[in-house]
Amino acid sequence: MEQKRVRVVITGWVQGVGFRASCQREAVARGLTGWVRNRWDGTVEALFEGPAEAVDDMLAWCRHGPPMAQVTGVEVAVPPDAPPEPRFRIR
Repeated sequence: MEQKRVRVVITGWVQGVGFRASCQREAVARGLTGWVRNRWDGTVEALFEGPAEAVDDMLAWCRHGPPMAQVTGVEVAVPPDAPPEPRFRIR
């Protein structure tokens, strides 16, 4: 099974709407590892690792987020190599 690792930055109204907690639940449900955190500029940043199909599904979820979020953009990048994350956590 092909593995994938991506770093994303989600823009819009994504802080104060339960984005990180919802993201963690969604990622764990898909069997992904990584992390999610708020950034100082009002965006949310996340790292997803796992089966390529599950990562792609998580990226699709990020494009709308939880019900109260108003996502205006999702920037996806391939992060530099690093040791794998043991679980998915909120930073």
